[in-house]
Order: sequence, then C-alpha cells, then structure tokens
Amino acid sequence: MNAWSRVVAVAIAGSLSALVAGASANAAEITVVASGGPLPDVMGTLVPMFEKATGNKVKITFKGGPAIAADVKQGAADLVVTNTEVVDALAKAGDVVADGKTLLMISKVGVAVKAGAPKPDISTPDKLKAALLAAKTVGYSQGASGQHFLTVIEKLGIADAVKGKAVIAQGRPVGAAIASGEAEIGVQQVAELRPVAGTEVIGEMPAELQKQIPYSAGIVAKGKDAQTARALVSFLRSEPALDVLKRKGMDLP
Repeated sequence: MNAWSRVVAVAIAGSLSALVAGASANAAEITVVASGGPLPDVMGTLVPMFEKATGNKVKITFKGGPAIAADVKQGAADLVVTNTEVVDALAKAGDVVADGKTLLMISKVGVAVKAGAPKPDISTPDKLKAALLAAKTVGYSQGASGQHFLTVIEKLGIADAVKGKAVIAQGRPVGAAIASGEAEIGVQQVAELRPVAGTEVIGEMPAELQKQIPYSAGIVAKGKDAQTARALVSFLRSEPALDVLKRKGMDLP
C-alpha cells in the first residue's frame, strides 16, 4: 500500500462511524443511476471506497437523460446522480424526495493538448481565440461542454473558422482524439480531460467564457432503501471523497 492509499484508508476509517451511524447493521445493496460525462470515472473511484468502508454494495449504471428519468419515476433506483437541473426537475415532480437533494460537485470546462506539445496561452478570451485559430484541428464533444463551446466560438466571432477544422468526438472522450493526434487542441470538462493518458490540461476556459456544470444527488421517492442511499450521499461529502473530487478536477460546492 502506497502513502496515499494509507492516508485515504485512515481517513475513511476515522470518519466512517459518523457517516453511517444511521445505516443498517447488516450490509445493504442499493441501486444508483447516474449520467455520463465525468461521472463514470469519478463515481467509479468513489463507489468502491464506500463499499470497502461500509460493507454495503452499490449497483451503479450510467445512462442518458430520458433513461435516468424513467428509472427514477419507476423506482428502479435508490439514488440518482446527475446534472443539478435534472435533479431539481425530478424533485419538483415528486420523483426525488423534498429533502433529498445534495449538491456534490461543480465541473468546469477546460482546454487540453497532447502531452509534450507546446501549451498556448488561453488565459484571456483574446488569447484563447488566437490559440483556436492557430490550431490545425480543434476537438470538442456533442455534450454539455461541446454545446457551450459552440456558444463560445460564436461569441469570439470564429465559429466558421473553428467548425471548418472540427474533430467532434462521438462515443469517446475528446482527450482520446487529442492523444491520437487527430485534434491538436480540445475542449471538454476538465474532469473528463484529465483521466485520458497522453493529454495535458493547459487550463480552464477564461472566466468570462466559463460554464459551471453542477452535479447533484437525489434520493429517489420510490426507492427501496433511502437510508443506505443517504449514507452514500454523506460519504460523497466526506473528506476522503472531497480529496478525490479535487484530484479529478472537480470544484467543491
């Protein structure tokens, strides 16, 4: 076990009694439905930590918006983790319990290049504009960050120029196109860019052009085990979990 693993283990052990005091004495199993984007990597790290610390089991699946809503409405999940606006809408409809919403993390949009490549200055809108115009190819997605990027290049007055050399990542992260050399520079959520080997995040989008994407958890009204679902939410707000979120490029609420 390396030093980091020992620190995490000690931290979890030290804080867990408070987190799961209300949970069942016997191990439980809950179902979680979550959206894609950065969540498969983030939750894929945090869920095993929770399972190891509590003995509980978590079955988690990652789906698109309509499938998430269907699972929640049918009570096919105990907890939903997705964009805050979706959780808010589910709560308004009564599908998430009134006191069951928790803001977990805030994702920002960043810019990356291939590891070892020159890093252009993107610290201001004008410098980002120059970097995008200078690049031979520009990668982005069709998700939340990609849709936001389209508004950014419109605002910068370079939409036609960028679209003419676009590499639109479908079914894979933008970082994969950057690492392979298909895209010289790319834009996506920082927490999606960071895990991809062969890429280097050079910074966040300038503040004037930034989009914050909040993710929340919601206790499903028709879920079978709200108690263990709440224990998982508490764990996701614990110090060990917050440390993981920071390392993965998430901002904390």
